[in-house]
Amino acid sequence: MYAIVEIQGQQFRAEAGKKLYVHYLGNNAAEGEKVEFDKVLLVDADGAVTVGAPTVEGAKVVCEVKNPLVKGEHIIVFKKKRRKGYRRLNGHRQQFTQLEIKEVIA
Repeated sequence: MYAIVEIQGQQFRAEAGKKLYVHYLGNNAAEGEKVEFDKVLLVDADGAVTVGAPTVEGAKVVCEVKNPLVKGEHIIVFKKKRRKGYRRLNGHRQQFTQLEIKEVIA
């Protein structure tokens, strides 16, 4: 059984036991805490597909926070205009939260 769930504006395929890296959930999620997401868009229960309009009623995904703050890889943003002496160097590391999916309730 799997479900398509929307978390922080992104859609993920959620299966029991799978680990996800989602956008940082803030200080609301501590390590070991249970988090529930109820914006389930689709549920597949062994071939029986249920599509929500826009969400599936009564369906939710229960997750456990494994690591509340994980930093992504370093990305370099470099801007330049030739022959003008304009150069800007900037770096960025996206913040994520690591979740482990415990169960999909449909």
